[in-house]
Amino acid sequence: MSDDMIPDIPAGAANNPFGRPLFNDPSVRKLARVGVVDIGSNSVRMVIFDGAARSPAYFYNEKVMCALGAGISDTGRLNPEGRVRALAAVARFEAIAQSLGISPLTAVATAAVRDANDGPDFCADVLRETGLMVHVIDGPEEARLSAQGVLLGWPGSYGLVCDIGGASMELAEIRDGHVGKCVTSSLGPLKLQSMKGGAKARKAYAKEVIADLQNQMGEQKDRLFLVGGSWRAIARIDMHRRGYPLQVLHEYRMTPKSVRETVKYIAKSDIEELRSTCGISSARMVLVPIASEVLKVLINRFKPKDIAISSYGIREGMLYEQMPQKLRDRDPLIESARFSESKDARTPGFGKTLYDFIMPLFKSAPPATKRLVKAASLLHDVSWRAHPDFRAEVCFDNSTRANLGGLSHSERIFLGLALMHRYRNKREGTRFDDLFDLLAPEQQIQAEILGKAMRFGAMLWMEKDAQFGEFRWYPKKKILELRLHTSARPLFSEVAEARLKSLAGSLSADLKVKFTKPSTEA
Repeated sequence: MSDDMIPDIPAGAANNPFGRPLFNDPSVRKLARVGVVDIGSNSVRMVIFDGAARSPAYFYNEKVMCALGAGISDTGRLNPEGRVRALAAVARFEAIAQSLGISPLTAVATAAVRDANDGPDFCADVLRETGLMVHVIDGPEEARLSAQGVLLGWPGSYGLVCDIGGASMELAEIRDGHVGKCVTSSLGPLKLQSMKGGAKARKAYAKEVIADLQNQMGEQKDRLFLVGGSWRAIARIDMHRRGYPLQVLHEYRMTPKSVRETVKYIAKSDIEELRSTCGISSARMVLVPIASEVLKVLINRFKPKDIAISSYGIREGMLYEQMPQKLRDRDPLIESARFSESKDARTPGFGKTLYDFIMPLFKSAPPATKRLVKAASLLHDVSWRAHPDFRAEVCFDNSTRANLGGLSHSERIFLGLALMHRYRNKREGTRFDDLFDLLAPEQQIQAEILGKAMRFGAMLWMEKDAQFGEFRWYPKKKILELRLHTSARPLFSEVAEARLKSLAGSLSADLKVKFTKPSTEA
């Protein structure tokens, strides 16, 4: 597998995906639905998380662009219009939380509120009008929470997390699932917007500040994780410039060279036309050119090996803060897949039976592939309610675009392709054909084999503890042997045999079928 298909998962987290799931454990049930509010310098957002606590879904997600930090460098005060809008947004969010029975929300405020002279007055207004206590966090704490958000999606990951807001930019080091050094700066585009001297002055200031940040953080040449709306907007433009087919921002990878090219592309483009083409809001787009200048200086100084976009940040970090360690240690992909199986599959628990049955075909596969086999086995039946004519495409679409943590883009395609083959032999002729090239040809074949193995195995039995037969795979001799108990003979129909032959064809293998008596019949 390619490097970006090797997940940053602790060694022990993925080894036993069929141990007792934690999403129904009393110690984590309180995390089944949690609401948080992030009062930033540019936007105010509420997110309500729901589902498998280790890989939560977004039950509710609303953002209001308030620009609280606009003009703060000149006045020392919050933007008056933004303050009114922010207060109204928080009042609405708390009312929604009350109606859902999850009040009070957990609310934090960042750079604009902590820097403004009237920040305490704003918090007092929020408390008086909504009853919500706003926790104003300092820069290093903001950096730590953002880094924890990255760890929610990439447990065990390593590198440098950079979170840019409207009025500040934070850096945090992550190593082996822990947050290390954290620093903050005033390199927020809202603050830089009003700097005298234009682009030349901003560039000189950014170089000075980032040089100081590097002195504090030391060498950081591993992966750079980018958190924040301005970074995501730049990534969306990078996708557009490159003609990248999978429009999923989370875990989108860029190289330093690609970022430099995109910064040039932004500088020479008509901003309004680019905004419309890439679907970026006007309030966000006005800050993108300034943020791109900062990003160029950042990568030139730190020289990361690669760059990954994280849709997880401070809000997810607030959820991660509440997780017990045993939950943090779980693989988010497997935990989420188990939750989906328990909620949506026709026979919850059958995923383990299917996994055990098909694993002989992947005995020598690397751990990253075995992990995807586990996830696919758990997810193989969760889309059964879709119309039969569209199940294959629904499976692929769900896997590639779902809110699943711990998945690179190529892993999303692998998982989606395997689940597509769970319902159809051929992958050509779908609306997803342009995405398949994100996988190497041999990886496409592996996904096909996995899908066809699941398709055959699911046809033989549906009992979660059934053990009617086994595969034996001899890769050097290219022989696929199926041993079935005599009690399973009625299940081995003409259609089942055709599906087995299709699997053997994908393996380029000769096929042998043997019927054996179960030990109880011997």
